[in-house]
Amino acid sequence: MTFDGVTRLLPRPLDSLRSFKLKVALIVGIALTLACVTFWLGAGTQFRYTLLAALVVSLAATQVVAHGMTSPLREMTAAAKAMARGDYSTRVRATSRDEVGQLAEAFNIMSTDLEAADKYRRELIGNVSHELKTPIAALRAVLENVVDGVTEPDPTTLEQALRQTERLGDLVSELLDLSRLEGGVLRLDPESFTVREFLADAARGRPSVRLDVHPRTLTVIADRSRLTQVVSNLVDNAVRHAPSGTEVVVSVRQCANGFRLDVVDSGPGIEPSERSAVFDRFTRGGATDGGTGLGLAIARWATELHGGTIEVLGRSPGCHIRVTIPQH
Repeated sequence: MTFDGVTRLLPRPLDSLRSFKLKVALIVGIALTLACVTFWLGAGTQFRYTLLAALVVSLAATQVVAHGMTSPLREMTAAAKAMARGDYSTRVRATSRDEVGQLAEAFNIMSTDLEAADKYRRELIGNVSHELKTPIAALRAVLENVVDGVTEPDPTTLEQALRQTERLGDLVSELLDLSRLEGGVLRLDPESFTVREFLADAARGRPSVRLDVHPRTLTVIADRSRLTQVVSNLVDNAVRHAPSGTEVVVSVRQCANGFRLDVVDSGPGIEPSERSAVFDRFTRGGATDGGTGLGLAIARWATELHGGTIEVLGRSPGCHIRVTIPQH
């Protein structure tokens, strides 16, 4: 064990005091008291020996009592140097109750936040790189075949290229939306609107979607644009997973403190073990249909902006996602 490791295990007798000034005054008082006691006990010996003994006793007592007063500062210095090298795992022993102890606690909180931010940054770079790689590779293959004369630039080939380009555009748009939501850039702009009309616009062009609103004249107050993101992402996800020829039901009910929106499909559903993580970024719940894995994350953030909740309910077969938005 290193010397620093040993010193971290030593007791800190002054940690219970809340004032750094009081600690310094107490140390000075203890040192003077011990010096006087030493002089008194050594009154019968030569003065130089008594003075030397008083100095040794005072210094020893000061080291014992003052241990821990500056240890957090030294530990923070070492931790800051480790952060400069990219290591955010070091924590400071924050047992003191004075100003230095409060600084050590704040330093540990900052270290934890920086470690989480660094982890998120690394995961985001890896996930985005992986997501961009697939459509770019597919688009490149199509274009190379056209340039090399392997395939003709007929409508089918151009449609394949357009589909991959649209996928890239959707991914970039979703990343920008998610970045704005998480950064708190987007603000709510609540307005009053009729739910049935709103759902009809959000589900336009999807004949397999059936709307069920009760009461039919239900009117709510919410940010229409953000709520459109919630409905569109949930409906897109349900339509993509629902078997051909089946319906996706979007129902809205008024409840005691707001309204409840349910999206139900007859697809393969989501395993219970994956339901808690399905709203995380780039999580597809086991699906391999080419989705970006960002839609449900955006739906969760837009829901939470309204102070609401989103959850996956049990259903077999199929998937049932419920959104609850409070009304103030």
